[in-house]
Amino acid sequence: MFQFRANEYTAIIWLALAHGVCDIYVGFINPLMPFISEKLGFSLAIATTIIAITQVCSNMLQPIFGFFADNILKRFFIFWGLIFASIFIPFAPALANAKLFMLFMIIGCVGGSFFHPQAMGFINTFSKDNYSKNMGKFVFAGSFGFALGPLIASTITQNAGLENIVYTSILGFITASAMFFMVPKLSKTYKITKTKNFIEAFKEIITNSQINIVMLIAMMKSLIVNCCCILLPFLWKSLGYKPIYIGIALFLFVFAGSLGSLTSAFFEKKYGTNNILRFSLIATFPILVLFSQIYNSMPITSMIAFALIGFITNLSQPLTIILAQKILPQYKSIVSGFANGFCWGITAIILSALGLIAEKIGIINVLLIISIIPIFASYTIKYLKKY
Repeated sequence: MFQFRANEYTAIIWLALAHGVCDIYVGFINPLMPFISEKLGFSLAIATTIIAITQVCSNMLQPIFGFFADNILKRFFIFWGLIFASIFIPFAPALANAKLFMLFMIIGCVGGSFFHPQAMGFINTFSKDNYSKNMGKFVFAGSFGFALGPLIASTITQNAGLENIVYTSILGFITASAMFFMVPKLSKTYKITKTKNFIEAFKEIITNSQINIVMLIAMMKSLIVNCCCILLPFLWKSLGYKPIYIGIALFLFVFAGSLGSLTSAFFEKKYGTNNILRFSLIATFPILVLFSQIYNSMPITSMIAFALIGFITNLSQPLTIILAQKILPQYKSIVSGFANGFCWGITAIILSALGLIAEKIGIINVLLIISIIPIFASYTIKYLKKY
């Protein structure tokens, strides 16, 4: 009995650690994109289009990978997902061809989408008690890794050059190898509910009104995070800031977001799920207004405001994943793929258009317009049931 419990505890810890490592690689590109675009000779609009394509190709596939993950006892996706991400993303910035760069980014990001749905489903499987707490730890680890990514990538770029980021692949290999021993093989002890077919599951998910509300909330979160993390590095570069400054700014933003994910269970218990979701959607607008007024004249204070946006926005992330799994528990990996990945893919479709608009009317104006949309979306929360 003791060994069984130890395996479950070990699995949750190592899944969280692997999530952090996987998302370190996912976080590499945003602070480097202004410098990669300068090196390869493409504009802001093309840069956001490339990022959009990589995100659509990777994130939109998460529900499909989640379907297969829900129907097998193998740990295939968590291992190969991490290995793909750790090989292809670090090699992408060193390439001298835009098409090859995009191809490597797509394959690396697909690795991330391999990993996430099955890992989130495993957190559900291995959690007996404190499921919300375990999911909060898992999301925190990923967010913390995503925060470290810009800091690591920008530090290496500034001191050693883009081509030396390839050496970070070693971390992914070590973690994937450790997971092989630390995450136990599933057996008949762990029950899985096999889904009949993907089309049937897909229809049931997208026609569920409660899931639609959860997905809308998740999309609003990803819209704000995507726009801040992708557009603002171009703004800072235009002001003459070095890669390390951009890396630190994104680190603070995403690290604050990881703290939001970690503390969301505490705030949910104190104030209720719906109130936290509503606050997360509404409160970003006034802070972005403040940021828009001080980013040039008060850079340090604006960085604090930027980090606060990350904290508030990410309060909703663990809650949306947990809600999705509670609404349709028979599809725990698939709905995790919808709430975590598919929603990012949907908002990524908008990115290329936003890059073009930002070139015309300015990055700050685009961010202010985008931050108003979640306020209207918050109205739907009144129709969300308690679970």
